Amino acid sequence: MSDLTPRTSAVPAPTDGDNRYKAVQAKLQQLGAAMDDATLELEGLRRSMRANAGAAGDMAQDIANAQLDAKFVQLTNAVETALDGAAREVRTLCDTAQETADLTHRTRHAHARLYGALDDIRSGRRERTPKPGFFSR
Repeated sequence: MSDLTPRTSAVPAPTDGDNRYKAVQAKLQQLGAAMDDATLELEGLRRSMRANAGAAGDMAQDIANAQLDAKFVQLTNAVETALDGAAREVRTLCDTAQETADLTHRTRHAHARLYGALDDIRSGRRERTPKPGFFSR
């Protein structure tokens, strides 16, 4: 039985056309948190797969010691090998998820550094101001 539970929403950060500073910051925050969560879940999955692979190897040894048909030993060893291989691939996926989370956090900080002061100025005015890029036409 798996301990994994489905997410309530498949999309952690909606991809709408809202490109306001605070909306972009919120989307980056949501994406970073979702990637951090995915990293933790993948690491748990990898550990579980490694434990199951070890248990399969132990079971193959027990089957061999019980002098059962050799095909069962081979099949159980094949399960161990498959689980070890899958655990290695999950580790790669976990590393990629962590790298994506780190890049998302760095992007959020860079975005805040570049546009945070401008947003403070623009949001503090009562008058409407041109959107970024208006004067560079």
